[in-house]
Amino acid sequence: MQSKRDPALTARGLQDTALRYFLAVVRSGSLSEAALHLNVTPSAVSRQVAALEGLLDVPLFERRPRGMVPSAAGELLAAHVRRAELEADRVVSDIQGLRGLRRGRVRIGSSAGFALEFLPQVIAEFHGLYPGLQFHLQTASPAMVGTLVLHGDVDLGLTYSRSAEQGLQVVHRQPSPVLAIMRPDHPLARHASVTLAQMHGYPIALPEPDNTVRQLFDIGCNERRLVFAPVLTSNQFETLTSFVLHGGGLSISGELTVRGRLARGELHAAQIRESGMRNRSIELQTLAGRTLPEGVATFLEFLRERLAPRSAVQRRGAA
Repeated sequence: MQSKRDPALTARGLQDTALRYFLAVVRSGSLSEAALHLNVTPSAVSRQVAALEGLLDVPLFERRPRGMVPSAAGELLAAHVRRAELEADRVVSDIQGLRGLRRGRVRIGSSAGFALEFLPQVIAEFHGLYPGLQFHLQTASPAMVGTLVLHGDVDLGLTYSRSAEQGLQVVHRQPSPVLAIMRPDHPLARHASVTLAQMHGYPIALPEPDNTVRQLFDIGCNERRLVFAPVLTSNQFETLTSFVLHGGGLSISGELTVRGRLARGELHAAQIRESGMRNRSIELQTLAGRTLPEGVATFLEFLRERLAPRSAVQRRGAA
């Protein structure tokens, strides 16, 4: 027999404390961790979660030996609570800034390569125009950037494309082909594009296999039946760049990661002329359905403009 509950009464019963405790459990995956974060007892958290489940007449978590995972209903409620928190933040931000961009905060999640030079430069330019805004930049894997956006931990995500994920809105997308990078005095630097066979005779430094640019490179090598034995492998792009700058040989990258060094003439980049090397895109992501605070929305448009390819290599590739 279906429970006859008044939806209006049920909605009013969703109190702030219970929702706050519920979301803490979602984020931590356990009652004890949530209680530690909230500085209350685990029994207090358990009572609030049980009260919510009783009010909604549905389990909000799957209890497992190693923790608690939101049920389908729990995921829906968590999405609602996150959006409500973000909307409250937006209203406060707009009121404090008096819609003049005099105060506010922009939280960005990005893949590591964008945080080396590109994003700090864009933030510095924007701060010169709107000095009252503050920024927080957090780096993560491409998959984790989307999770940070979905959980409301960041306002904007700048990362590489993956499969479409429910709840994410892609507000900007552009190709990011794999480039071979080298010093301007390298023998291959006279070429605007190169093949894997041309690269094969030179020492090379490569990112770790879980890096998206490395994955496309490895697929191309498999298709050509070429085996590269990298002199250096690292998960730090700055390490790979230093190897190149010190005359070690070649490496691989996307254009945005090395844009500043290309503009200053420190590096030369050549597109890798192989099938599949363009099968990657940069995405600028937000939480679907969210109204962004004015400062975040203004920075988003500023960032979108500066994402546009500027190097000669990228323009030739787009032709």
